[in-house]
Amino acid sequence: MLAYKAFEPGLVCRGYQFKMGLNTTDKANCAKNGFHCAANPLDCLSYYRDMGCAEYYLVNAGGDIDEDNSDSKIACTELTIIKKLSREEFFLHGLAYASDHPLLKWSSHVSKERAEARCGYAVVRGIDPIAKGNVGDIIALAKEEPHTQKIVELAVTRIDGEKTRAGIWYGVDLHERHVT
Repeated sequence: MLAYKAFEPGLVCRGYQFKMGLNTTDKANCAKNGFHCAANPLDCLSYYRDMGCAEYYLVNAGGDIDEDNSDSKIACTELTIIKKLSREEFFLHGLAYASDHPLLKWSSHVSKERAEARCGYAVVRGIDPIAKGNVGDIIALAKEEPHTQKIVELAVTRIDGEKTRAGIWYGVDLHERHVT
């Protein structure tokens, strides 16, 4: 099962050193043990919120799997680390997940209609989503149909100071928005 996992730099999680490829352990219980990951990439932000202190990976969860209902967290006995994701890729995967599951409860890391970046990012869903941030921050926007919450347009960009500038509101078309 494809999933997502956050680590401290160098593939370390809670003091455990992972390696690229297959990692194994004996037991999997979401509340107690096992290798943890999440089906929804944005749920990784509940455990590693600060983009400057974490790395995000695409993984495959296998072996014995345990899931809880608090979010999309998974515990497994076999965790295959596939690929390190850039920040832009990570948020694009998060928006794709939201697009595939539009009626699921939103992650607590998603704002409605507008947000200013914190911890290196802003994720916004809505009819006319807008976001702003500082140089280096990621803004991820998901535009919804007004009555269905179906996501019809996505945008992910890094505030670079040239194409997108710090302190400016941007819409899903990545054009500046004037907000009063």
